[in-house]
Amino acid sequence: MADEKGKVSNAISGGVFFHQVIQGRDITVVLPPKVTPALSGLPAPSPTFTGRDAHVEELLHALAPRKEQQTVPMAPQPPRIAVAGLAGVGKTELVVQVAAHALREPDWFPGGVLFVDLLGYDPERQLSPEQALDGFLRALGIPGEHIPSGLQDLQRLYRSVLTALVEQGRRILVVIDNASSTDQAVPLLPTDGVTAVLITSRHTLDIDVRLHDLNVLDTDASIALLHQALLQARGPADTRVQDVPEAAAAIADLCAGLPLALRIAAALLADTPARPLTSLVQALQTEHSRLDRLRREDRAVRAAFDLSYQRLSDVSARLFRLCPLNAGPDLSTESAAALADMDDYRAEEILQDLNRAHLIEASGSAWGRWRMHDLVRLYATDHLKQEIREEQIAARSRLLERYRTMASAASSLLAPDTDSAPSSLFADREKALEWLENERANLVSTVATAHDTGAAATAASLAFNLAGFLEQRRYFADWTAVTATARSSSKPTTTRAQPGP
Repeated sequence: MADEKGKVSNAISGGVFFHQVIQGRDITVVLPPKVTPALSGLPAPSPTFTGRDAHVEELLHALAPRKEQQTVPMAPQPPRIAVAGLAGVGKTELVVQVAAHALREPDWFPGGVLFVDLLGYDPERQLSPEQALDGFLRALGIPGEHIPSGLQDLQRLYRSVLTALVEQGRRILVVIDNASSTDQAVPLLPTDGVTAVLITSRHTLDIDVRLHDLNVLDTDASIALLHQALLQARGPADTRVQDVPEAAAAIADLCAGLPLALRIAAALLADTPARPLTSLVQALQTEHSRLDRLRREDRAVRAAFDLSYQRLSDVSARLFRLCPLNAGPDLSTESAAALADMDDYRAEEILQDLNRAHLIEASGSAWGRWRMHDLVRLYATDHLKQEIREEQIAARSRLLERYRTMASAASSLLAPDTDSAPSSLFADREKALEWLENERANLVSTVATAHDTGAAATAASLAFNLAGFLEQRRYFADWTAVTATARSSSKPTTTRAQPGP
């Protein structure tokens, strides 16, 4: 266009441009339509979603635009949240539900949402950061011929586009699903200070994000999910969960609150409306076949765990396999060290690696105790068969000897006719009591399994050393159990040692 002096100039506004604009005397510029990126790429939220209200509320609160973001385009500390948890626990479904809620909020994400599944735990299909960035840029409306190939150039263009959208008031939500490492996730993180990010991973990633752990569902939520899934598949006429609530609770317990297992169970029931819930309960009760039965077509609990297990180092995989040799519900770092025949510090490093991979989790509030999800324990037990029989027996013997030695030392400090002199294992009576309390369930279970696997002498010794403590603390059911086992252990036996847990 010409100004008052006849000079030709061109002014173009209202768009975002990342290529040359050639100016001439007469130019017609056609802007591309406004892009709403992953509104079409976000997976549909499941209608059967329950038990996660507190998580949804917390994540939405973190994603909500802050006042400074509404007035200052470059506000610091953008909301970046990484949801981590065990395979099959429902991380993807949670962030999809949260993203869908956030998109319905006026002015939260007027630019839309970008979604990518990195398939980080599938070695054959996982996306590289370059592939993910290429897809993001195309979703943002950048022509393919303008998209560079190198990672640094891709990052610069991607982050420049997001910054420009922020300046235009078109804030984006980026959802990065199934990231397996920091190297896969970090290149996709915006740097404009406003764009929000949700990440899911089976690992606790060491990146600049707020960490959010997702655990399994409780019994009520598990039953509700089972019921909703059947209603969704078969309609309101399917009242099996309501008709037999005891069987529904049993299925929830056998699935251990894992949403993937519950959805597979519901799908198996939906296949045949005449199948009673008690039939599935019976099918899942046998531990050694439970994981094989929690499978339907392309969904399987075992396959989901496989992808996590295959990423472990050899030393981590070995300790993971040995953990089920402990008969009780949890395991201390020192007991794990005894199982693996290594020092406590090395065992702690490996246990923390397993915890970051969400194959074990911290047990209780005291540091240094670990537990496995019930289905993960069955999975680890299956893989224990990889250990040579003699090595299994040796690992179990080291653990039993630790329990026997520690229990004997603790018992000596609790006896009323002693002056509570410190031992090399416990500084005082209080420390001995603390150890016995922490290990009580393990010790009682070990008494039974030691007897059953041929370690009758160890069973009798443990029972003898525990009796006084259990009686003093009025744990009468446990006291009765170990006393009965001690009596049985005193009789001649020909039971052969078994390597399995």
